[in-house]
Amino acid sequence: MVKIEGTLDEIRELISDARRTTRAVKSASKKVVKATKGTTRKLSAWQRYIKNKSNHIKFKRGDKKGRLDLKKMSAAFKRSRKK
Repeated sequence: MVKIEGTLDEIRELISDARRTTRAVKSASKKVVKATKGTTRKLSAWQRYIKNKSNHIKFKRGDKKGRLDLKKMSAAFKRSRKK
């Protein structure tokens, strides 16, 4: 527990300063969050390929059964890009 000494006016001034700074920090952080939410970059071709569920190639047996086979997916992606 913290002991605060001083007159009632001094204590009120300290507490109100703390509240004001808390409000300022909260409002500033909201502005930053709002600014960062609006900026999204375009996905790369590989990321768009991975996102598409019809392009998923999975292991059929063994320890990795059910996981994505990224090696085969990469080869299929490279083949599809050749023209």
